Formats: sequence, C-alpha cells, structure tokens
Amino acid sequence: ACVGAAHAAPSYPDKPITLLIPYPPGGSADMLARPLGAALQKKWGQPVVLEYKPGAGGTIASAQLARARPDGYTLLMVLAAHTINPSLYPSLPYDTRRDFAPVSLVATLPMLVAAPLSTPANTVDELIAYGKSHPGKLSFASAGNGNTSHLAAEMFKNQTGADMMHVPYKGSGPAVVALLGGEVSLMFDSISTSLPQVRAGKLKAIAVTGERRSPLLPDVPTVAESVPGFVVNGWYGVLAPAGTPPEIVDTLSRGIAEALALPGLKQQVEGYGYETVGSTPAEFAGHIDRELATWKKAVETSGARLN
Repeated sequence: ACVGAAHAAPSYPDKPITLLIPYPPGGSADMLARPLGAALQKKWGQPVVLEYKPGAGGTIASAQLARARPDGYTLLMVLAAHTINPSLYPSLPYDTRRDFAPVSLVATLPMLVAAPLSTPANTVDELIAYGKSHPGKLSFASAGNGNTSHLAAEMFKNQTGADMMHVPYKGSGPAVVALLGGEVSLMFDSISTSLPQVRAGKLKAIAVTGERRSPLLPDVPTVAESVPGFVVNGWYGVLAPAGTPPEIVDTLSRGIAEALALPGLKQQVEGYGYETVGSTPAEFAGHIDRELATWKKAVETSGARLN
C-alpha cells in the first residue's frame, strides 16, 4: 500500500510556479528572469509565471515570500539589495537568513563606471586625481539612497580619497537620463543598462568593477587595475520560503543550473553582460553570508539609512 501511495504522489512540479520579481518589468532582474523562466517552463512542462512586486528596495517581495507556503511553487529572484537591506533599514518584516531557503546563485553582473563625454577624466587614475584636486566638482548619480550604485561609489570614495558628491534618483532610469544630460559626472551602473549608451557613443566607459575585464568591453580596464582589491558585482539568485523540502530545493537548483548551461540561454544572457553561475543551495547560502558582511561595512561607512 505504501509503495502504491508513493507512486500515486504527484512529482514536483505538477502545477505553475510563481517567480516573484522585486522590481518593475524591464530592469536587469527581468532581463534575466524572462529567459530563465521560459527555459524552466520548457524543461518541466509547467508555466513559470513572473509576478512583479516592486517597492522598498525589494523588501515588499521578500516579505511576501517569507509568508508563502513552503511547497516550491512560490519563489523569489533576489539581487544584492537583499543583503544590503538588513543594514539599511532599522527593521524588516522578516529575517534575511532564517526565513528563506537559498536555491541558487543564478548570475553575477559587474558594474560599469560610466560618464558623460564632458567629464574631465577618462581613466580611473584621472578620476581619482581630479576628485582629489577639485573638491566638490565631481558628482555621481545613483538609483537611490542605499542602492548598489550608491554604495559602490561610496566604497570607491573610501578606498581612493576621491571627493564626489552623491546625487540620488528614483531608479536607474532617471539616473541614466541625468547622466546622459551631463547633470552628474559619473555613475556606477549595471553594465546591462549603460552598455547600449556607451556603444552609441553617448557615454564613455571608464572602468568595470568585476574581477576581470568584461568580454563585452575588452578594452575597458577594471577598477582593480588601479585600485587593488576593488571588486563589486551585482548578483541575482533564487530563494524559496524557509521549510521548503530539501528535495524540492535540490530539484530547483539542478533545474536552474541545467537551464543556464543551455547554449542559447547562456549566449543570450551573457550578451547582456551577465556571468552565469548556477550554484548549489549551500554555495548560495555561503555567498549570502559573505555579502551580508560586505554590505554591512559599506552601509556603515556611507552613513546611509532608510526608514
């Protein structure tokens, strides 16, 4: 009878999966989630429905996942902000480690130090020198107070001594518009959103923030080539609610890794600047712990705080 019941139990997944996206459509998370969701849908024969829950730096979507049933049918794509928020907000309606089950680190995405053509610096060394010799003259845009674009620039200031004024905007879109208009001197932006403007000759690329040069911009140096040890990457991962059965988490993790290895998908997302990963749950858990420590230090140094 037990054997018969086991064979009668439905295999996972046997119904649609909802993937929560903590930002509006069209952003860097969406650019990765859409092809990934399509590949998983084809693999499992079940719809993967993207549900957008923007607001409060991703905390609204995270809170929703923390309350979701731990059955593997509600997931969340998180960004680096997920590990920044515990240090940025005085309180959160969830525990960043206890209330979630890490599934997979999906991809990383280096940032691009982009500037209007009018900015009087073309290299990292020139940027540092100008910032030191002309206090109050350089300004940097960000997608908002406490955003990775803000904190990455604050880390750069702290490590180099360059004087730069922070100008926050309500999202990456308005910040890039300000950058294009020459309202600010530079921005540490996602390579996926600034690259088209660089290719169009509307912005200049000063450096990338990854460990190595981007294959999309092989002639553009890394910040670390001038500032040893400076590496800042955006990243994207998938979480399930805490208490999700380990066998379901493993199924999800393996499925994501297999999808990311598909030549068509890999070529598509790496063409946007992402570096695909597809980690194990344990590897992603370790990554989250390291990022929590890194961003806590960055938030404390910057003095950023949100209510």
